[in-house]
Amino acid sequence: MSFAGAASAPNRSDEYERLCLYVEGMTDRAARAVPWDPETVGIPTEEAREDSLLRVNDLAFYANARNEVSVLAELCRGLLSLHRPRDGGGISSDPSGLVRRCGCCMLRWPCPTIREMSRLLR
Repeated sequence: MSFAGAASAPNRSDEYERLCLYVEGMTDRAARAVPWDPETVGIPTEEAREDSLLRVNDLAFYANARNEVSVLAELCRGLLSLHRPRDGGGISSDPSGLVRRCGCCMLRWPCPTIREMSRLLR
């Protein structure tokens, strides 16, 4: 997946929407799946017919989980690669008081992206 800077605005909008739908799908499958337990995962038996839909949702979640977790990890690596701390420049008489900024968005470090990642990935 490439986010070329020369891409037109509609293409970037389409890619943004695709990413939103992808993450929404992962979130939806995760919300519908129950915590893993050997008795809750698998093809439903005749006795568990009323739980069939729940188990189908679980299967869809688990079938995609490995790939989606891998993709999310790669996304996190990419965000961390872009949003790195750097010296904010300027002159200070206090070396410990140097202002650091995000190398991507140039906001004070930690930037909102890194703060949100830190909050979610505790």
